[in-house]
Amino acid sequence: MELSIVTTLYQSATYLRRFYERSVAAAERLSGDFELILVNDGSSDESLEIAKSLLDRDPRIRIVDLSRNFGHHRAILTGLAHAKGDLVFLIDCDLEEEPELLGEFHRLLLEKNADVVYGVQQSRKGGSFERISGDLFYRCFNRLSYYPIPHNLVTAKLMKRAYVAELVRYDDPEVFLAGYWQLPGFLQVPATVHKLDKGTSVYTLGRKVAFFVDAVTSFSAKPLVFMFYLGLVLMVLSALGIVYLVARSIFWGDLLMGWPSLMLSIWLLGGTTIFCLGTLGLYLSKIFAATKRRPYSVVRQVYAREGGNHG
Repeated sequence: MELSIVTTLYQSATYLRRFYERSVAAAERLSGDFELILVNDGSSDESLEIAKSLLDRDPRIRIVDLSRNFGHHRAILTGLAHAKGDLVFLIDCDLEEEPELLGEFHRLLLEKNADVVYGVQQSRKGGSFERISGDLFYRCFNRLSYYPIPHNLVTAKLMKRAYVAELVRYDDPEVFLAGYWQLPGFLQVPATVHKLDKGTSVYTLGRKVAFFVDAVTSFSAKPLVFMFYLGLVLMVLSALGIVYLVARSIFWGDLLMGWPSLMLSIWLLGGTTIFCLGTLGLYLSKIFAATKRRPYSVVRQVYAREGGNHG
């Protein structure tokens, strides 16, 4: 198998047929030996039925039907684990990223002798909030993480088999794909793409913050280091403050009193303690999840036709 195209389905009925036609056309320009893997991520619309009808026409399709919705990132990893091609092209099927990128990515892969070609947006799509919050996410994550990630990544990515084989070996309970891409290493080169804007983002401010917290605590121990130094600084400042107050009381007979300063001190130390305990709790919860060894997805059924691995 020379090429695998992997995509996920979630409420994808309106554009699945067009995605199939354009993806197959792009693949046939490179090779006749390819497969199209459709991962149904618990979609409640007619995505699965449409995928089955396409399979009846084209044996090169394989459908991986998940038992429920596990999320975009987990569905992607499931699809990559089922891919058999020497090259694997990952792309969303909503047509915000054009399937014809396959040809451009393949040319760049050969030209740079790279292992991975990944897509990045020159400027983030969406309104001011979407752009500002996205830029803030990448900047903060890269300052806190041991594995910096490129800004404005998109899903589209062309990968060699060796890279994919190492990628799917990771079995973390928390799946943050932008960080996952960096873990195996290899030579990865960017390609600027224009991502179409087909609607507002489903990520609210609350979801963005939760996503950021999960991403950082999955890929960095720097918050724990920060907590250590924060505690050290507060301890030193408190000790200096005590020495200062004792000295004023002994040498000048000046005993400072005041409820506002006392309450502020209590709130500061109490808030700092709660913050640090909460951060520790996040890491402990991830350790707890990892010890359960639960699979990141469950496959209900794989639909394929005999001989479907041949072009």
